Amino acid sequence: MAHTKNSYNPNISLLKSGDNAEFMRFVASFKDRVFNTCLSFVPNQADAEDLAQEVFVEVFQSVKHFNEQAMLSTWVYRIAVNKCLEELRRRKQQKRAAFFKGLLGIDHEALQAQSSDFDHPGFVAENNELAQAIFGEMNKLPESQRIAFTLTQIDGMSYEETAAVMGNSKSSVESLIFRARTALKKNLKPLKP
Repeated sequence: MAHTKNSYNPNISLLKSGDNAEFMRFVASFKDRVFNTCLSFVPNQADAEDLAQEVFVEVFQSVKHFNEQAMLSTWVYRIAVNKCLEELRRRKQQKRAAFFKGLLGIDHEALQAQSSDFDHPGFVAENNELAQAIFGEMNKLPESQRIAFTLTQIDGMSYEETAAVMGNSKSSVESLIFRARTALKKNLKPLKP
């Protein structure tokens, strides 16, 4: 879903002081954007909701250390992206462990594909197979390319916003997206009718 602006302007002083009412306003304003970002990395609604909750817990616990040199939204997106990457790394480790267990005949079921985990609402049901292929190929991209591509092409962030979230220059983001698109076109070409 596209990244949209809203009129809410968080009171950072209140957030830093632990004001619950201000934090609830902040969550209400940012929850959809954070959820959509998480969903773009982990295309399962329940998992994305869990990750979004983790993001807000971390924001609540660490907002007092926010240095205000970056925009608050940029800082929140960085936390969201990092939480998603941590989760993807954890899953990779679990898959590797399952592979070795399966190889040794210990846990055969762990190797079965989990296609039921895919339910990203940005794709209609008849394109589910293609959507799985696209997200599968996106997950094979180098991490920096995957982040840049996801934030701009899936979440609808501008190159400038993506550069701020990633701590890169705009030209670096453009280059990452170009390389990601090139790789995706090449790898998805066999799927075209």
